[in-house]
Amino acid sequence: MDLNILDLGRCGYQEALEIQYDILKKRQDDNIEDTLILVEHPPVITIGRNGFPSNIIVPEKYLKEQGVEVHQVERGGDVTYHGPGQIVGYPIVKLKDRKMGIRDFVEGIEETFIQLLGENYSIIAGRNSEHTGVWIDNNKILAIGLAVKRGVTMHGFAFNVKTKLDHFNLIVPCGISNKGVTSIEHITGHPAELAQVNKQIIKHFSKSFDYNAIQK
Repeated sequence: MDLNILDLGRCGYQEALEIQYDILKKRQDDNIEDTLILVEHPPVITIGRNGFPSNIIVPEKYLKEQGVEVHQVERGGDVTYHGPGQIVGYPIVKLKDRKMGIRDFVEGIEETFIQLLGENYSIIAGRNSEHTGVWIDNNKILAIGLAVKRGVTMHGFAFNVKTKLDHFNLIVPCGISNKGVTSIEHITGHPAELAQVNKQIIKHFSKSFDYNAIQK
């Protein structure tokens, strides 16, 4: 099965969300194949449908001064930060065609990044029995928050490549107060290029879900 790849580069959150909805509608109507959107956002905090605004722990005025936007969104999960140095992926996937449920899909995303980190960076990563995502010890490197609309997924994952980790101090990440966050660059101590990591994501995502990736 083919997978369209749409690399938006650096793109504002609202603009990327509108693109998501456009592709979502086309996929629901079977006008296009499954699509993986890859993007890097300017600083933004998103609150999931089950989220608590109180998990943003700095005043709104401070966020505005720092140029950090806040958006309430329809994905699962709590409060998440996106920003430069982080790759965000939005898989627009018709689950019925993949013959899988949402739990299988989440586990496939987790496996994608567990394999990517091990193969490319010799980083041993795994799952957490209580929380979704990919973890290195008690630190999250990949967050996942999805929504399903008429059988098609949207929203997705956030992968910390060389993210400014102190920006996570603006929030209680995913509502989890007793664990931390990390990034490839923080662990390895070496620069990591987003363009190269994008290629690794496409390779491992395609392998996990048996896709033939087509770059647009």
